[in-house]
Amino acid sequence: MSVRTRIAPSPTGQDLHIGNAYTALINYVVAKKAGGQFIIRIEDTDRTRLVEGSEQRILASLGWLGIPHQEGPDIGGQYAPYRQSDRLESYRKYAENLIAKGHAYYCFCTAERLEEMRKKQEADHKPPMYDGLCKTIDPKDAKSRVEKGERHVIRMNVPDDGVTAFTDLIRGEVSFENALIDDQVIIKSDNFPTYHLGVVIDDHEMKISHIIRGEEWISSTPKHILLYNFFGWEIPKIAHVSVLRNPDRSKLSKRKNPVWVSDYKAKGYLPEAILNYLASLAWSYPDGRDVFSVGEMTDVFEISQLKTSAPIFDVEKLRWMNGEYIRMMSDEDLMQQLYAFDSHIPHDDVKMKQILPLVKERMKTLAEFWSLARFFFEKPDVFERLGNIRLSAIAREALSESDWTHEAMEKRVREASDVAHEKARDVFMELRLAVTGKTVGPPLLESLMILGKEETLKRLTG
Repeated sequence: MSVRTRIAPSPTGQDLHIGNAYTALINYVVAKKAGGQFIIRIEDTDRTRLVEGSEQRILASLGWLGIPHQEGPDIGGQYAPYRQSDRLESYRKYAENLIAKGHAYYCFCTAERLEEMRKKQEADHKPPMYDGLCKTIDPKDAKSRVEKGERHVIRMNVPDDGVTAFTDLIRGEVSFENALIDDQVIIKSDNFPTYHLGVVIDDHEMKISHIIRGEEWISSTPKHILLYNFFGWEIPKIAHVSVLRNPDRSKLSKRKNPVWVSDYKAKGYLPEAILNYLASLAWSYPDGRDVFSVGEMTDVFEISQLKTSAPIFDVEKLRWMNGEYIRMMSDEDLMQQLYAFDSHIPHDDVKMKQILPLVKERMKTLAEFWSLARFFFEKPDVFERLGNIRLSAIAREALSESDWTHEAMEKRVREASDVAHEKARDVFMELRLAVTGKTVGPPLLESLMILGKEETLKRLTG
């Protein structure tokens, strides 16, 4: 059987969530290693939360990250359509089939009755579950009410006893008592399926072999197992990966850190670094290395090796890894990346090739280049502190008579500092401030050699 994996994001957010990118990576690697297919399916049945343009941004972010898919809403495929809103007739047909077999039923309860029921359950300290009232309606009467246009939903008819179990590829055996499984709504009153029915039907029809998703879906999985059994379908292999967490163990949320892939792109992170970091969160390369490509991961990855503890998504560690990738790039490649990333940067290849060796070691993101190197292109108009006129004058006088080499400039500034009874380090610091606007930056004298004598003296003059 061909290995077919998928992710099924909902277009209800700004973009692709970094947690979904993590899950997409695992799905892609599992399929790639087996020579199978990775599929994208859009689950857009929650019509009240749709965000315009979200689907396009999700697909764009997956493309930017370098996680290619073989089938999806943008490229089609053998099992199209890949958007749930285009598959509605199929869901209703399957739901009616379950009703005919006694595995589902029409429910006519109003929102008011359901709310009253849940309040009573809460007061009685019982779990919030449907009480099965409509299950007792004669099927013929229920069908007649539906045909007359009465508002309704369709619910699963979950057995009252027994256990539903499955084997998780990461977590082992998992089981739930059926008495604690709710009679889940599977077709809403707007005729759209809920996630639970839609995901089972779509995965079956698209021949998905491995369902790999976040651990938040573990409690929903027995409902899906029951549906597979009701339909008489083969159950795919199932794995639940741990959800990414903030360093304080809280759920990853935009209140504490950026959560959208586009946020990290805008901040100057490289897709290769993001994927490498995501891969390292819950899985370790066998030889212990930190830096590895998706291709290298694919060669040795086993899903059973994923850890069940919650991975900590630490932006500072991602910044470190991004810096490693920046330093692995050739100056030519980095220059082209910077041109594409930041429109402020003048396209001056000659000067850029001189600057990059000075700033590359200090960069953690592409966005940091302009902060480090802006003074090479523009005279600073903001200074970190007030300058010292006397020390600036010492530096200006020393450099005005100096040859424009590292050795000569250092010698003249030190000699002039001694004559003026000032510490050379203070004069160099004042020189840096006057020329760059900052007290910390790339190697100073190498920077002056690129900037040139005329421009340096002009900045020291004020």
